[in-house]
Amino acid sequence: MGGGRTVKWTLVILAVVLSLFVCGPPLFFKVKKGFNSKGISASCAECICRCSPPQSLSQISPGLAHLFVKDCGKDDPDLKEEMEKQYVDLLSEELRLHDAVGKQQSQHMNITLREARKSASEYRKEAEKCNVATETCEGARERAALLLTREKKITALWERRAKLLGWE
Repeated sequence: MGGGRTVKWTLVILAVVLSLFVCGPPLFFKVKKGFNSKGISASCAECICRCSPPQSLSQISPGLAHLFVKDCGKDDPDLKEEMEKQYVDLLSEELRLHDAVGKQQSQHMNITLREARKSASEYRKEAEKCNVATETCEGARERAALLLTREKKITALWERRAKLLGWE
């Protein structure tokens, strides 16, 4: 039982260490800054920022600005054709694509449904065969029980006759 106690104490120590690790730093900073009456630390003084205004992309990297050209892809006929399409054409094409995907999903669903019906039909046929076999076995069992009863009666009759004739 000493090993179980060791494991328990190890887990307790591990839990305490983890809780101190998680909760310790926030509590440390709360204590360090001090608590005020509202539970909120005193507000900081405003920061004085003397930052330069943000630079443009061309100021940061002049060579990079040449990569972004308005006529980008003008030599690619497929890209040019795609960029010239109107918004309505793009929406129409997207709707056609959604329709095509829907039809494919519908076909897949119909195929799956047909396969499921075929499997169900096969299982139904197998179940009917089992039912017929069970009924046949049940009928044979009933006939065997009837024959056994007859045999017991005949056996009892022969035993009585044998006892009457002196058989012990």
